Amino acid sequence: MKIALYQPDIAGNVGTILRLSACMGVPCAIIEPCGFPFSDKALKRSGMDYAAAARIERFPDWEDFATSAHSNGSRIALLTSKGATSLYETPFMPGDILLFGSESAGVPESVARQCDLRIRIPMQPEFRSLNVAVSAGIALAEALRQTGQLPLE
Repeated sequence: MKIALYQPDIAGNVGTILRLSACMGVPCAIIEPCGFPFSDKALKRSGMDYAAAARIERFPDWEDFATSAHSNGSRIALLTSKGATSLYETPFMPGDILLFGSESAGVPESVARQCDLRIRIPMQPEFRSLNVAVSAGIALAEALRQTGQLPLE
């Protein structure tokens, strides 16, 4: 299991997701460019010292990321408010990559078409979306639970 962030805009969200990644024992891929200078200083406040323990993979662009993911036989599961399948109706596999778009724009349709799954987190209809770090926590916990990969207590 892996988290991937497509061109993230907000350092605080990335730091929070890196903390999640470290605590749950999964790598996090950053697909650049980022909307902020990627540095320890930018991530320190939200990631605290946990971000240093995260396994971070950086990719210069979507093409390099997609090539790497597919060469490893991984499915790319895009979490999107436009997803066709509910998170709780999606059967996850241990090698899946959970992809989250940028906070301001999500992912372009050209990227979405290359994803193997398009998944939505059910929520009240009058709301547009969840914070990306909250979405990552919800989706990762469900995927790890389904695949028996939750960390042992």
